[in-house]
Amino acid sequence: MFRLDKKVALVTGGGSGIGKAIAETLSTNGAIVYVLDVEEKNGTHTAEQLQQQGHQAHFLKCDVSDQALVKKIFRQIFEKENRLDILINNAGISHIGIAENTSEEDFDRIFNINVKGVYNCLHSALPYMKDSGGGSIINLSSIAALVGLPDRFAYSMSKGAVSSMTLSVARDYIEYNIRCNGIAPGRVHTPFVDGFLTKNYPGKEQEMFDKLAKTQPLGRMGNPEEIAKLVLYLSSDDAAFITGSIYPIDGGFVTLNT
Repeated sequence: MFRLDKKVALVTGGGSGIGKAIAETLSTNGAIVYVLDVEEKNGTHTAEQLQQQGHQAHFLKCDVSDQALVKKIFRQIFEKENRLDILINNAGISHIGIAENTSEEDFDRIFNINVKGVYNCLHSALPYMKDSGGGSIINLSSIAALVGLPDRFAYSMSKGAVSSMTLSVARDYIEYNIRCNGIAPGRVHTPFVDGFLTKNYPGKEQEMFDKLAKTQPLGRMGNPEEIAKLVLYLSSDDAAFITGSIYPIDGGFVTLNT
C-alpha cells in the first residue's frame, strides 16, 4: 500500500524538519524526489543522505517567493523527467505578533513566502500535472487557520490563505484528475522549535518545551514522521477518492480544546 514507484515528487522546504521527513518518506516508498530549499546546506545533505540509502533524490536551491526562479526550476524538472505527479507545498516561515506590533515588512515577508510561495508553485506545477495526466498536491496549512491562536496574526493569515487555495485548486482541477488536499498540523517537534526556545527562553528550554507539549490533549508534540505518513497516504493512489479536504493532525488540539 501507498507505493509511489516512478512518481516524480517535489517537496518545497525539504531540507529540514517536516519537509525533510516528507522527502525521506516519499523516496523510501519509491518516488523520485526533488528537494527544493533555500538553504543549500540542508537541502544538499538531505538529498545526499537519501542517495546513499539507494533512493532517487535530487536537490535544487529554490526561493519559492521568486516566481521566475520557480518556473525555471519546475520546467527543468519536467523536461528531465517528462512528468510531475506530486507537489508538496511545505516551505514556510513563522512569525510571532499581533496586528498592532506586526510591521509591514514582517507582514510582507510572511505573505511572500507562505502565500505567494504556494501560489508560485501551484501556478508553475499545474500545467505539468495536466500534461502528466493528473497528480496530487498537498499544501501544509496549520491549525492556526482553524482556530484563534494568540500572537500569530500574520502567520494565521497566511495559513488561512493556504487552506483557501487548497479548496479552490481542488475544485478547479478536478476534471484533470488533479487532487488537492491540505494538512493542518498542531505543534510538531522540529529544529525550529528548539531554536525558538533557545532564543526566547534561555535556561528554561525544557520547562517551556514541556509547557508547549501539554497544550495538545495527547500531552506531547507531534513528530515530523507522523506528518509525513499522512502526506504519503494522500500522495498515493490509495487516496484517489480524496480531494478538497484539510486534515488536522494535532493531538486533538482543535476538537478537544474547543
